[in-house]
Amino acid sequence: MAFDTRPQHRPDSAWPIGLPRMTAEQVDAFGREMDALREEVIGNRGAADAAYIRRVIRLQRGIEITSRGIIYGGILFPPALVVGAVGLGLAKILENMEIGHNVMHGQWDWMRDPAIHSSTWEWDTVCPADQWKNTHNVEHHTWTNVLGKDRDVGYGILRMSEAEKWHPAHLLNPINNALLAVFFQWGVGLHDSEMDQLARTGRIKPESRAKLRGLWKKARKQVLKDYVLFPALAGPFFLPVLIANVVANLIRNLWTYMIIFCGHFPEGVHQFTEEEVANESRGGWYLRQLLGSANIKGGPLLHLMSGNLSFQIEHHLFPDLPSNRYAELSPKVQEICERYGLPYNSAPLRRQFGTTMKRVFRLALPSRNPLAAAA
Repeated sequence: MAFDTRPQHRPDSAWPIGLPRMTAEQVDAFGREMDALREEVIGNRGAADAAYIRRVIRLQRGIEITSRGIIYGGILFPPALVVGAVGLGLAKILENMEIGHNVMHGQWDWMRDPAIHSSTWEWDTVCPADQWKNTHNVEHHTWTNVLGKDRDVGYGILRMSEAEKWHPAHLLNPINNALLAVFFQWGVGLHDSEMDQLARTGRIKPESRAKLRGLWKKARKQVLKDYVLFPALAGPFFLPVLIANVVANLIRNLWTYMIIFCGHFPEGVHQFTEEEVANESRGGWYLRQLLGSANIKGGPLLHLMSGNLSFQIEHHLFPDLPSNRYAELSPKVQEICERYGLPYNSAPLRRQFGTTMKRVFRLALPSRNPLAAAA
């Protein structure tokens, strides 16, 4: 993607338009308060947190086993097949979001349980864990919303910033967005291989070839499991079970896409240039995580099924803290933001998703003002 990173596209130097200016001392003080919240959780995490993740893992496995049983038991009764497919989709969401995503962030490494550790967990999706940890943990969480550094901004196929030069191909933004949502696990799987380079340069990097081989190895196992092995166990009823597995993966793909995009692209989420984050302090990093994220308001079920990424702000501030602690951190972070006059972007799912889709459609067209800030 070609980004226009000329510094004059934000006249007020390195600060998003419309926000109160902060001195370096205030930014550092903000960072110290975030550090204090982090240390507080690290100091008191323990048995209750460990019991939580083990309980969620048992719940997820119970839902998956039960759902697969319902699928097989309801082969000749379509309503049961639907119930089983939906249940399997929910199990896959739990495994990917609240368990896999958070375990691979190292949120539970302090337990020293090799079965629930970032170095050993391999999740139920086509993307290999090692590739995801590089693209997500290293690149995305280091360079959150920094144009040209954080490749999650557009995933290489969508125009999601005013600073990206418009091209007629961007007219396909809404179509590409819909395809990404439907095949989201494959989009995530291909992300670390940087396949968008093929369209830009006509070549694939040698290191990308190695990553593609790793993806093929993992994806082959997933395809065989979901679309061959489990359906084959049904014998002559292969097709109904296959369809149920396809529906389950579709449910998981659409939900994870929606939650992730609603945490990164709704109205009010800011993007940054490399110039703006040069020599960034720890307080500045915390500040960028806050301004580059959005929360989704909802109840305990929404938080669980989103992997607690409904607290995307807290996740970006503290990516390696146990996800079950984000709910208690949220009002504390919000109170600190109020004292500093900083925005805390939190809204219902319908608002966050609606403004995200508005961005997708708006950026399919040329920008009225190419030098406008991406807000």
